[in-house]
Amino acid sequence: MDIRPLSPRHAVSPQIGADDIEHLVAAGFTTVICNRPDSEVPPQRQSAEIARAAEAAGLTFHFLPVTHQTLGPQAIEDQRAAIAGAPGPVLAYCASGTRSSILWSFSQAGELPVEEIIRATASAGYDLSGLRDQLAHFAAGA
Repeated sequence: MDIRPLSPRHAVSPQIGADDIEHLVAAGFTTVICNRPDSEVPPQRQSAEIARAAEAAGLTFHFLPVTHQTLGPQAIEDQRAAIAGAPGPVLAYCASGTRSSILWSFSQAGELPVEEIIRATASAGYDLSGLRDQLAHFAAGA
């Protein structure tokens, strides 16, 4: 598994499978967020399969799929609420972790300084410096 921490309570990952849930439990995660639409993955990697495994292991599972077209204020608020409502560490995943990183970044804009968000995602391997102005604008309205 390729778990990439963005903060002490939040990490992102490329696509996971039901067989990864045991590892997430052992790593202390309490919540899993799927940001990848089911149309992008084969049946054994779709959200329902992973949700069954996560819930059987005692984890909370949220299916919050986003695409470039649907990544907007509602998706950001849904992600923020899922993170805020988690009783412990959260893992969000998509195809590569990029969409999950972008959602986390916008969900934290206004809570964390923009430069701290950019550094956190860069240290996880996601260069979101091109979103600096958008994050600052979003943070100003938060």
